[in-house]
Amino acid sequence: MMEKEKPLIELTKKGLYCEHGDFFIDPWLPVKKAILTHAHADHTYRGNQNYLVPKEGERLSRIRLGDEAKISTSSYGEVQNIKGVKVSFHPAGHVLGSAQVRVEYKGEVWVISGDYKLTPDATCAPFESVRCHKFISEATFGLPIYRWTPTEQIFEQINQWWRHNRECGKAAVIFAYALGKSQRILNGIDRSIGKIFTHGAVERLNDAYRQSKVDLPETKYVGAVKNKKDFIGSLIVATPSSAGSAWLKRFGSHSTAFASGWMVVRGARRRKAVDRGFVLSDHADWTELQTAIRETRAEKVFVTHGFISELVRWLNENGVNAEPLKINYFGDDELEDVLKDEFVEKELQ
Repeated sequence: MMEKEKPLIELTKKGLYCEHGDFFIDPWLPVKKAILTHAHADHTYRGNQNYLVPKEGERLSRIRLGDEAKISTSSYGEVQNIKGVKVSFHPAGHVLGSAQVRVEYKGEVWVISGDYKLTPDATCAPFESVRCHKFISEATFGLPIYRWTPTEQIFEQINQWWRHNRECGKAAVIFAYALGKSQRILNGIDRSIGKIFTHGAVERLNDAYRQSKVDLPETKYVGAVKNKKDFIGSLIVATPSSAGSAWLKRFGSHSTAFASGWMVVRGARRRKAVDRGFVLSDHADWTELQTAIRETRAEKVFVTHGFISELVRWLNENGVNAEPLKINYFGDDELEDVLKDEFVEKELQ
């Protein structure tokens, strides 16, 4: 009996592995060569010998991995030949520098999407549909209840909340993930309303965005403020980890809000113990997942990270050959995305 041929991409204890090219994609244990889709903590781990990252996200990867990391880059669409395997990055629309990884060998094409969204976002390159034979898709919001309200409407809601708090003499504190979501909020809000301050982890990443020519308003690091009266009527963009902490006391009277796709469900806002919830996600919603998968024209789809079984069942019932793939990502940027370093720990004291 002939031995069954290994797939081009296989799931191992260290992550997604391409044997022909001898590389891993978003590995969660140390490997010789790691190809990364983006710089969120649950996709970027330290300890690998060599990294290949999207050029557009190099600054963010440096922040995550440290100056000592051996990082090489490749621009969107640029093909790298790795031991006969053609590898290229294509925009995922998730955050700045996020990419799908296209892997081709002897005419067979796989696309590993990482995290992605189709919603327009001025802070990163728009999602690019890539034809392939096999497609690995996330399913973070893979249920019909998750359908995003147009972004313009969400920003108007945020602006109205901020204006109201300013009129009441309160600071408006909005919790958002440090990488991606915070910068998207800063880019989209009405910067004429008042002063804008940021948590240290957010401000550190703002610099990388500005160096990448992303339009952000003037912001000031909270820790650099001497007169606490400056916070009255201002907007403070903070990380989720600061919610409920003593760090908030410096703002005096304030209102809190959380920006996340999970805010579709009212119970999520109650669990976060915030005054307002704004439905703003950097992941594809139910409709976008279907669109992205359909446009790849893939003959097989592997579903991971989120509502896996629900999306797999729906795809199979609707003529798409799909199966689950239990990738072992530790954490979720939609639940917590904080740089775990001394800079942040000092900020929270």
